[in-house]
Amino acid sequence: MLLEVNQIFLRFWIKFIDFLPDFFGGLLILFLGLVVAAIIKNIFLIIFRFLKIDIIFTKTKILEKHIISVWKEILSEVIRWTIIILFLIPTLEAWHLSKATTVLNQLLFYLPNVIVAIIIGFVGLVIANLTYNVVKHGTKTLGGLSATILAGTAKIMVLFFTVLVVLNQLGVAQDLIRILFTGIVAMFVLAFGLAFGLGGKDLAKEILEEIKRSLKK
Repeated sequence: MLLEVNQIFLRFWIKFIDFLPDFFGGLLILFLGLVVAAIIKNIFLIIFRFLKIDIIFTKTKILEKHIISVWKEILSEVIRWTIIILFLIPTLEAWHLSKATTVLNQLLFYLPNVIVAIIIGFVGLVIANLTYNVVKHGTKTLGGLSATILAGTAKIMVLFFTVLVVLNQLGVAQDLIRILFTGIVAMFVLAFGLAFGLGGKDLAKEILEEIKRSLKK
């Protein structure tokens, strides 16, 4: 009995010693990934500062500085974790955890969609604020309240469609989003048709009467 226990412990220590090179090798890969991820994040932030995107948007009053900082941090963190996961896959392979690498591979293929979705969200927010400013200045002759309402409505619509595009990019309920998008477009077309029809009814009547008078002459 004691001999069997000794053999079990001996096999354990042999496997443990054999595993140590793989463990430290994987640990080295992971450490290298953390360093590379931090460097790439800093490079991204340096490029962002060099382009002076936050200063441009702040001066033009399209976006506030803290909002730009939030989006910048989100995007930089997603990029950093993409690099970390990229190095984590060979780390887990070195540790013989192949099932975990399958999950990480799927996540790695999905992360570009997240990055694109973040960029789309940022661009949509910029366009929404730009639309708000343009509509408000373009309709200021209608009065302050009316201009604000129209500008706010335009901004909300741009943000709403941006959310739909972002969700579609992330693959969230794509069929439902397509149906919802189609329904909204149909609603606007119908509303425009009714408004044009009701508003242009008197004009159409005058045109028809003018044609009748011309024919009688």
